[in-house]
Amino acid sequence: MNKKLAIRLLILFLLVGMMGYHYSCQRATYPTGQLEIPQFTQSVTSQEIQHEAYTVSYNSDWLLPNWVAYELTAQEVAGELPRTDHFYPDPMVVGKQAENSDYRKSGYDRGHMAPAADMKWSETAMRESFYFTNICPQIHNLNAGVWQDFEDRGRKWANQYGSVYIVCGPVVNKKALGTIGENQVVVPDGFYKVFLIQNNGRYEALGLLFDHVSGRKKLKSYACPVDSVEQVTGIDFFPSLPNDVESRVEAEVNYSVWGFK
Repeated sequence: MNKKLAIRLLILFLLVGMMGYHYSCQRATYPTGQLEIPQFTQSVTSQEIQHEAYTVSYNSDWLLPNWVAYELTAQEVAGELPRTDHFYPDPMVVGKQAENSDYRKSGYDRGHMAPAADMKWSETAMRESFYFTNICPQIHNLNAGVWQDFEDRGRKWANQYGSVYIVCGPVVNKKALGTIGENQVVVPDGFYKVFLIQNNGRYEALGLLFDHVSGRKKLKSYACPVDSVEQVTGIDFFPSLPNDVESRVEAEVNYSVWGFK
């Protein structure tokens, strides 16, 4: 091999190495995939289903979602389609589901996890938000109270920051409230929500925990670090974030970013 060829091969090798190094740095700094999709830290019954607007982990033992996750954008918030109010079984589920008859005269609302008001941008998304895989038994005072307050805030944050990542679902630990209906749909002990936004290039996260009771407290009192929600649910939220970023955002709540005084 002559000297010129050897030099050219060395330069080519160095360039390829630099390109590979640049790519790996980009992967580490800017995570790919769906940031909202969580992981379990313990064994749980789960069938993961991807719909147009959200992904759900369905628990066929409880006939409830383990979690419902989606990104809500400012453009989607601007949708104007009307609410349909027709509840359906999820055609993608393998196995048993809740039915309308389970909720009839149960004393509980058919409470949306991903709310219909977030789905006004698409007829398909609106229809799929009424699948029973997105529904939990919920006391009306909670469903139409602070739970709805934070649904409204989610849309506000999507407008304010361009988009917001949302994961929500039931807390099922003691099963103290029993079941409803012939299919024995589990009534959750409580509920959770977590939010993730980018503010001036910096990720910020918020956790919320709700007891399954009537009543209303100051909205700030429901707020907590995402780490606290993980301890209650056994779910690892935002695992696609770089480890150092995930550790930071889940350990703290920047109350000013979320509009809490």
